Amino acid sequence: MSEGAVTHRRLPARRGGLRARSWWARAWLRAVEEAAYTPEDLVAGRAVARAGRVGRITVESGGFLAAVEDDGEAWTVVGAVPVLDGAGAEAFVETVAAESGRVAALLAGDLPHALVEHAEEAGVELLPYGGELGATCTCDAWTDPCPHALAVLVQLGQLLDEDPFVLLHLRGLPREALLARLHALSTGADPAADAPDPAPEDPLEHDLDAGIDAVERARRLLELLDDDPTHGIEHLL
Repeated sequence: MSEGAVTHRRLPARRGGLRARSWWARAWLRAVEEAAYTPEDLVAGRAVARAGRVGRITVESGGFLAAVEDDGEAWTVVGAVPVLDGAGAEAFVETVAAESGRVAALLAGDLPHALVEHAEEAGVELLPYGGELGATCTCDAWTDPCPHALAVLVQLGQLLDEDPFVLLHLRGLPREALLARLHALSTGADPAADAPDPAPEDPLEHDLDAGIDAVERARRLLELLDDDPTHGIEHLL
C-alpha cells in the first residue's frame, strides 16, 4: 500500500439486507453484481459481508486491501480499480469547480448526480462497471472475484455510501489531493508548491472554504451535543 493509503473502520454485522442509501452506492453495488461470476458467489459474498466478517479495508489510489474471516480461516483480498488518467482527473477537477456548491456537497457526503453527468459529458466515467472491479484472494477458489472478494466489494459500497471520497480515492483523487487541486485551480497556483498564493475573493475558493467550515461546524455541534444535549446548539450559534 502507498503512503497515501487510508484504512477505514470495520463495519459491524447487520441484520436484513444490505441497502444503499445513495444513488452512487447503488450504482457501485450493481457493478459488484455484474462482477460476480455466479449468483451463488454473490449470495455467499453478501452473507460474509452481512455477518461482519470483513476486516478494516485499506484504500489507496487504484486499489484496496482487506482480510476476510470465513470457515475459521483468514483470507487476504487485494483488489484494483482503474484510476482516472491525467486528462480525466483534470477534467473532473474542472467539472467540480464549474458550479458553486459542489465542493461543499462532496465535503458534506453527497455526490451530486448532475456532477457525475457533467463529468461523463467531459469524457470522465467516475463510477466503474463490473469488468473494472478486479480482485485476488489467498483462498483456493477458482472464480475471480471469489465470494471473499465480493464481500469486500460489498463493504466498500457501504463505505462510499457514507463518504463519496472513498470512490474518488479509488479513482485516483484522494480527498487532500482533490482539495489541493481545486485550491490551485482557484488561485492559479501550482498544486505541488509549498505555499500557494491565496485568492480569497475567488468564488471557488469561497465555496471550498464555506464547505470546510460547514463540516467543521457540524463536527463541533456533534461534540457539544454529546457533552450537553440540551445546550449544544445554543453554544454553537
